[in-house]
Amino acid sequence: MKQKLFIPFYWLCTVLLLAFSLQLATAHAADDIEIEQAHLENSAEGYRLSATFAFDLSRGLEDALTRGIPLYFTTQIEITRPRWYWFDAREIVDSQTIRISYNVLTRQYHAAITGRLQQSFQTLDDALSLVRRPNRWLVADKNTLSPGQSYEVAVRMQLDVALLPKPFQVHALNSSDWRLSSNWKHFTYTAEP
Repeated sequence: MKQKLFIPFYWLCTVLLLAFSLQLATAHAADDIEIEQAHLENSAEGYRLSATFAFDLSRGLEDALTRGIPLYFTTQIEITRPRWYWFDAREIVDSQTIRISYNVLTRQYHAAITGRLQQSFQTLDDALSLVRRPNRWLVADKNTLSPGQSYEVAVRMQLDVALLPKPFQVHALNSSDWRLSSNWKHFTYTAEP
């Protein structure tokens, strides 16, 4: 009798687990950041990252922002030089963080790029445009990359919960609203002279 009850229970648990995992995967995919395009550009100062991101904030993130909790979006870049005889050489590992905040008194959104640029906006969508289409960011000086050499470039963006005030970090780790990130986008770049 115990053997007969075990088999249907096993199948029921398997089906429920599969349904739950599919639901989580669908919900998680809807809240992710998509990298629409990313490439390096050669300029007089060096090599700049040009990227465009697509995402929307969940209702929970919008509420947290309007209650005075700033949101930090960090873009990471890794540039490596492939080597056949050893591990790839990491030439550049860098990041840039954009902070979005809301001032209740002035009813304005503020966006700041790590100590360089700060702007005020009337709407959240305007402030997020700085995150979705950031300025071309100087990631390497002219002499850092060897002309004619091919490099592997990886880029990603995420909502950086580690920069939140400590009491909110615990909540952010336990809430799916705060898990907003992209996958790594990989491409090959040949340095120009």
